[in-house]
Amino acid sequence: MEAIIANTEKQINDAFFVRKEVFVKEQQVPEEEEIDHLEDTSEHIVIYDGSQPVGAGRWRFKDGYAKLERICVMKSHRSLGVGAIIMQALEKAAAARGASAFILNAQTQAVPFYEKQGYHVTSGEEFLDAGIPHLEMVKDNKQ
Repeated sequence: MEAIIANTEKQINDAFFVRKEVFVKEQQVPEEEEIDHLEDTSEHIVIYDGSQPVGAGRWRFKDGYAKLERICVMKSHRSLGVGAIIMQALEKAAAARGASAFILNAQTQAVPFYEKQGYHVTSGEEFLDAGIPHLEMVKDNKQ
């Protein structure tokens, strides 16, 4: 597995492909909500298994944090460590630009995965995003 910062149109389209497969087709998120106005101001990561894109995520700065978003893994590659590879790649890319604290909105069912990556739930309450329950989580590398 290889994590790539998406710099070419093909790599960005590969990231969008994975996101559409997972979020739009599998989780029924409307495509107009999945692909949004923040795409051009975010840095995208795509994970390849050979030449096949199998995972994706993006990050951007927001309110002093690196906000990690749209983290997903193709069904065929779940439980193979791809999610951890995405998280490491996103955090490394953000840290290279000066980030030391990270925030994300986790689907509630994925909270245990993010906890294993060093994140903890903030004091915020559960909320719906695209009809899916989420919790805000943070990680501060300064600790």
